[in-house]
This record gives sequence, C-alpha cells and structure tokens, in this order.
Amino acid sequence: MARHLITSALPYINGIKHLGNMVGSMLPADVYSRYLRQRGHDVLYICATDEHGTPAELAAKERGLPVDEFCAQAHDAQKAVYDGFALAFDYFGRSSSAENRDITQHFARKLNENGFIEERAIRQVYSPTDGRFLPDRYVEGTCPHCGYDKARGDQCENCTRVLDPTDLIEPRSAISGSTDLEVRETKHLFLLQSKLQHEVEEWVARHEQDWPQLASSIARKWLTEGLHDRAITRDLDWGVPVPADTWPELAAEGKVFYVWFDAPVEYIGATKEWADQNPAERDWKSWWYEADDTVRYTQFMAKDNVPFHTVMFPATELGVREPWKKVDYVKAFNWLTYYGGKFSTSQKRGVFTDQALDILPADYWRYFLIANAPESDDSSFTWEHFTATVNKDLADTLGNFVNRVLSFSRKRFGDEVPAGGEPGEAETRLGEEIASLLAEYETQMEALQFRKAASALRALWSAGNSYLEEKAPWLEIKTDKDAAALTLRTAMNLIHLYAVVSEPFIPSSSAAMRAAFALPDDTATWITPEEARTLTTLQPGIPFTVPPVLFAKLTDEDLETYKDRFGGQPA
Repeated sequence: MARHLITSALPYINGIKHLGNMVGSMLPADVYSRYLRQRGHDVLYICATDEHGTPAELAAKERGLPVDEFCAQAHDAQKAVYDGFALAFDYFGRSSSAENRDITQHFARKLNENGFIEERAIRQVYSPTDGRFLPDRYVEGTCPHCGYDKARGDQCENCTRVLDPTDLIEPRSAISGSTDLEVRETKHLFLLQSKLQHEVEEWVARHEQDWPQLASSIARKWLTEGLHDRAITRDLDWGVPVPADTWPELAAEGKVFYVWFDAPVEYIGATKEWADQNPAERDWKSWWYEADDTVRYTQFMAKDNVPFHTVMFPATELGVREPWKKVDYVKAFNWLTYYGGKFSTSQKRGVFTDQALDILPADYWRYFLIANAPESDDSSFTWEHFTATVNKDLADTLGNFVNRVLSFSRKRFGDEVPAGGEPGEAETRLGEEIASLLAEYETQMEALQFRKAASALRALWSAGNSYLEEKAPWLEIKTDKDAAALTLRTAMNLIHLYAVVSEPFIPSSSAAMRAAFALPDDTATWITPEEARTLTTLQPGIPFTVPPVLFAKLTDEDLETYKDRFGGQPA
C-alpha cells in the first residue's frame, strides 16, 4: 500500500480556534487520514501549533506571561480541544521546537549559499512610544485595497491581500495604539523569490491540473502578478534566531526569522520531533528526503493559506537545492461563515471549538462540518441549519435506525442475533444498493470530495431505513416470525457495516455501534462493496446489547438557547 504524508495548516498559538479553522484544515485531514488507515495505507498525519511571530507576543503580553510560558500553556489547551474532537494526529508538535529551529536555520544557510538570500537595508515602522521597530503584525490600520479598518501590516484579514505595514492607511501600534510612528532604516534578510519565479511556475504547472480549482487559481494568480523578494527576518524577541555563524551582525541585533518562513518548515520539524521520541523505530527523513517516488503528500488548508503552500514554501524548497518532499495535492477550502459573516479569532465572532464541545459531543460537529464543508464556495453556519442536520441525519436516519432495530429485536428475540429464514429478493436488492452506495462513498473519499462523500454515507444510512420500512418486521412478526428475524438480522448487519465505514466521520459513535455486538475477532478495518453485498458478517447467535442513544434530537428550546448564547447573526 502507498505511504501517505498528510499535514494540515498550523493553527496559530493565540487562542482556541473557531469552527471555521476546524473545517478548513484539521478536521478534513483527520477524516481522510482515518479513511486511508482503514484501507490499509501507511499514513503519517502531522500538525503543530504555529508559535512564532507577533500573535504569540501580543497574546502573551495581554495575559501577562512570558511568551514561552504562554505558548506552552496555549499548546496544551489547543491539544486538549483537538483530542476532544478526536483528531488522530500521529504527532502534534510545536514550531518553537529545537528540531524546527535547526532545520529552519539549515534551510536559510543553504538558500544563502545558493544565492537566494540577500541582506538589505530597508525602511521600517518605528514607534518612539514603544521604543522599538514594529514588525508587520504590530502595525494595524485601514487596508488600502478594501477599506477594512482592522487590517494588519502583513495581510488583510478581510480581502486576504498581502500587505506591508507602510501600505496601511492611518497606521497605529498594536502594542500601545500610538499613531506617533516613524519610518527608520534597519537591515533584514530577503528571500529572492523573483529569482525562483520560473522554477516555481514550472513546478506549479506540473501539479495544478490535479489540484482543486481553488488552489490552482490562487497559485496561478500569485505567479501571474509576479513573485517579489520578501523579508524573512523581523525585530522580535521570540522566534528562530538568525544563525550567528552566517549573519553575525544581524544575530547580534537579535533578528529572528519571520513566521511565514519558519512555520512551513515545521511540517518537517514536527516529523523529526515525532521521530526523536522513538528514533530506533521512526525514520523522519524517509517521509521528507528523497521521498518523491515513495510518499504521496497531501496538504489541507483554508484559502488564505494557499499562497504560502503553493508558491512561497515551494520556492524555499526549490532554492535549497536539496531533494525535500514537496506537496503533491493541495486540498483548499473556502470559508465557513457565521450567518454570512466571517468567523474571527481576533474579534471573537462565531462558535469556538471549546464552546462547541461544551454544548454537544464531537461527532455532532464532525458530521455537520464535513457534510457542509466549504469546498466549492463559502458555506454558512446557522443554528437552524445545524439543528436540522443533526435531527434529520444523525438522530432520525442513523440513531433511530440503530435504536429501533436493536430494541425491537431484543424485545422479541432476546439478546442474540436472531436466525430467521434465508435471504430473499428484498435482501438481494438491498445488498446491490449497499454495494453501489459504498463504492460511491469510496470514490468520493479517494477524490477528497467531502460533501459528496457525506452524501453517499447519508444515502447508506437511508437505505437501511427504506429496507426496514419495506419489510416492516413489527408486522412480519405477527404472521411469519422467521421473516421478521431475517429482517432484523439483515438490519443488524447494516449497523455493523455503518459502524465500520462511518468511522472517519463519527469515530465515537462508530465505536459504540461496533461495541454493541460481541463479535469474536472483529478485526475488520473496512468492508468492501463486494463483502457488503451479502450482509452476512453477523451470524445468528452473536450476543448484542442496545447502546445508549447515539444522537439526542435537538429541540426548539435548544435552538433558542444556542441563539441566545451566540447570537443568530454575526456581530
């Protein structure tokens, strides 16, 4: 089987992430990783907190903590939430690790040796009030492109345009709020992306036909506009230090690499962190170095991260002139909105992941988010839509099917799978339908079309309900007990199938369904369409229990409670 390297965009360290962050990178990466593992592939799913740059310093300042202490606490807090969402990372690292520091510095030295880094004197915003140069994110103001008045000096959160601090209208210090700003000269390192333009274009051209249109169009747009040389160092107290053996003057001034330069390297750094925990059995380089023919690398991210992963980091890897693995497939997502307005960590607008877990278990959120993933365009979260989806798909279609089959069978036939008669025409038709739907589900999962995959999974659940309504065992049992037993046994086999193939979407509920049956040696990781056609995994006599209610139906009162707490429209 193939080896699959999977990464999701690194979440910033400054606070718990919102549902838009979850569905835009980490959750679909987890769903895909789980699916590939079930199909027998060798999978390594890597992520980490992005801990350098001004967001960390500003958040630490707000909390009154040293930045390293703040980052350690915030990493643990984020990891706890991701554990709550059942994200099955192979490793969740930290960009402040020694491994990332060493590899980032190695990349910088190699880029310098190859003529792709240049030291330049530039004019930079300086705040006399704060007594320091202000890195990009320490400067806020109005975006000159869209007029958004809370744009940062590196990028406008509203229109996603990359900015320089001097581009902003009416700039102010993010530290003190002072508008008394000056522009002074200082020295920084620049990555000469302009010299790598043609190499990046050739590389993108070899891959873009395979990428989603969203990813390829963004990459092409950046290349059409032309790659510009960009500063890769900043005046900060927190970050990967510029190595003194190569740039002694800048190192003495305390320069650190800018977060956009070191953060993508952390994909490699986190893999080495993972390997360093068990070096006798783990080889990090086999995933990243000279791995083009042995590893399939898939990245997951929201659209604002696409330029960094399709253009800027590939330019870095190309310029190093070493055989580092580059991404094969970029799964890009649009935005999940909150009643049509943007989720925003900085403005605390929308539902945040820790709040979501306080309200309902993770499987409710996992299913809803993936079933409504913003793939082709932006998707809107509303409490009305969430409640309707939970009630219709999870509570009624799946949960009710499981409960009524097992409860009715236990009431009429006891605590073992009943025997009944031989399968007939209805069971044959059902087997063919399930095989077809399962094949469609596999096709969409392989293609990373998550909404279509969710639709196929939902259709699998619906097929069981249609079969049950057609056979009506509550009526059959009045005239033909064996026929009713066959129907229930077939339905129980469907429950077991649902438990296996639904696991990427709803792992906890799938485990509960699977645990309902005391099936000896139940080691199946997947059920193929051909195997599903017969629906005979559960033989008569196997003990079963009725699990607790899988999904509680949400009431109108619940809906109003959620809207009162979070608002029924964006702030």
